[in-house]
Amino acid sequence: MPFIDSKITVEVTPEKREVLKSRLGKAVSILSKPESFLMVGFEDKYDLYMGGKKLDKGAYVAVSLFGNASSDAYNQMTSEICSLFEKELGIPGDAVYVTYQGVKDWGWNGSNF
Repeated sequence: MPFIDSKITVEVTPEKREVLKSRLGKAVSILSKPESFLMVGFEDKYDLYMGGKKLDKGAYVAVSLFGNASSDAYNQMTSEICSLFEKELGIPGDAVYVTYQGVKDWGWNGSNF
């Protein structure tokens, strides 16, 4: 059960949300996780600062998943996320920050996995 949560400085239209959701759904297979369990969240028009300066175009993407993936898989996923945000939102890769968190206990439907 992965969750990809994005905080994005620019406005994200409903159409772009759909594109991002679909592309992230395909990309999550890089982490050996199925799209059928993927949860995605977007928070747009979010104020982000780096080095004391407000980012006009930037994103912070937090990827949480049950268990872990390899460093190579995380590298591939970061590349995919940065490419996607650049292509769809015009946010350069050097302004997209991605973190990963493996979760040992994940609850759903009244119990834990």
